[in-house]
Amino acid sequence: MHGNENERFDALMAAYRSACGSPEASANFMPELWARIESRQSVTFSFRRMANVFATASMALSLVLGIYLALPRSNPAVSQSYVEALAEASTPDAQDFVNPVSLELAERPNR
Repeated sequence: MHGNENERFDALMAAYRSACGSPEASANFMPELWARIESRQSVTFSFRRMANVFATASMALSLVLGIYLALPRSNPAVSQSYVEALAEASTPDAQDFVNPVSLELAERPNR
């Protein structure tokens, strides 16, 4: 029974070889294969390369801006924080919050 299956398999493989033909590997097989692969991937590769360039440039710019902001400044007005600037600013008196407008009524003259 195994002989029958082996014979059927050999016949199937022979029919496959005759239908498809055997590939002949030449000296230029791999260079031609890579040329075909690269021609199909040229748009994807250029987009990926541009994305890598933009990602690297944004990381470098972020690093430069971070270093620039971390350096101390010689001008004290620029180097103080928002909270420090508010603390130094003059605050209005508490009376201005309670009574922002005062109305003084003049007495009417008697007739």
